Amino acid sequence: MPSETTRRSQATPMKDAIEALLKTFDLKKKFNETYLVAFWEKMMGKYIASRTRELYVKNKVLYLKIDSAPLRQELFMAKSKVIDIINKETGETTVEDVVFL
Repeated sequence: MPSETTRRSQATPMKDAIEALLKTFDLKKKFNETYLVAFWEKMMGKYIASRTRELYVKNKVLYLKIDSAPLRQELFMAKSKVIDIINKETGETTVEDVVFL
């Protein structure tokens, strides 16, 4: 009979263990939202990130405050592409809409 301190014979990759933890405690959604804010520059580029003044996610809606009117208009026109980039990067539907403040 194995004791409680016996280790499993197979190792679980760290990524899989973290995914399981996030799923178990229903934290995946919040993790993805935080990842989006933290890695906004990586996803959208330095220029867009430098013009972004406010950024947050609530109920799968990304709220953006952009300080450049031409850039805001360009992002508005490419809203579906922005959503696709974010969801592809996070691996699931993190954002369904974008609202410009």
